[in-house]
Amino acid sequence: MTRNALGRGLGALIREPEAQSPPQIAPNQFEESQVITSSGAATAPARDQSQTLHIDIDLIEPSPHQPRTTFREAALEELSRSILASGIIQPLLVRPIDGRYELIAGERRWRAAQLAGLSKVPAIVREVSDELALEMTLVENIQREDLNAIESARAFDRLITEFQMTLEMVAERTGKDRTTVSNAIRLLKLESTIQEWIEEGKLTAGHGRALLAVPDSQLRMRYAHRASRGGLTVRQIERLASRRSRSRGLVSNEQSDPNTRSAIDELQRSLGTKVLLRPHTKSHPGQLIIEFYDEPHLMRLYDQLMK
Repeated sequence: MTRNALGRGLGALIREPEAQSPPQIAPNQFEESQVITSSGAATAPARDQSQTLHIDIDLIEPSPHQPRTTFREAALEELSRSILASGIIQPLLVRPIDGRYELIAGERRWRAAQLAGLSKVPAIVREVSDELALEMTLVENIQREDLNAIESARAFDRLITEFQMTLEMVAERTGKDRTTVSNAIRLLKLESTIQEWIEEGKLTAGHGRALLAVPDSQLRMRYAHRASRGGLTVRQIERLASRRSRSRGLVSNEQSDPNTRSAIDELQRSLGTKVLLRPHTKSHPGQLIIEFYDEPHLMRLYDQLMK
């Protein structure tokens, strides 16, 4: 197994050539020959890695690497009713840890199964390292596209900081555009309060990206507070930030001529970061300003520019 499998989705990690797609499994209709109980006893003979087992739900623990911090109760209730009606169609993915099992993928299904009162759940058991379990959990959740913007940003950032991945590698693993990854990670530069408002849905990721263009922290917090109460739209924040930039001698991309704007937009897409232009004057040369947000980001920009 290689990390390149992650670029093809989680399914590439759990399928074996001889494995068959598991049938739909109705609640509490499990074959005794494949049941693992809370006593740890298994009535089945030796299993292969791709076999679907039916494990006591109390033996399963959530992953400590789970990037999702919130689970909407209404969505879990809806999934719970579906499980009661149709069973768990897609098995969980777990790994054995000290006589118990740690979730790699499927925490929403596990939580919903608990709500539904199931005593056992279908699961694929795989022996994987701590590092690969973390990577699989992060990628699986990102690919499902139902994390909030800050949860996604933290997951992207962990792949970069803990696995020394580049933006290109993260984009490949998760199936996202490199600019999407870069813009998401930038949100982590916002004040913790603003990040919390994005997680709570009081602000959108668009608000967050617009606020990043406001250089003054106190002013940024003031705009964010107004926006969280419905007082400022994303476009209004962008216009306010643009005025601040012009007052410092910068020209926003929206204010430049079409050819220059197109060139700057292309440069931003290529570098995955914000680029600003300061036009030349009789007394001062023009400047092209490329933003970076930490030392690793600066080094990635350096590598890209030196190619």
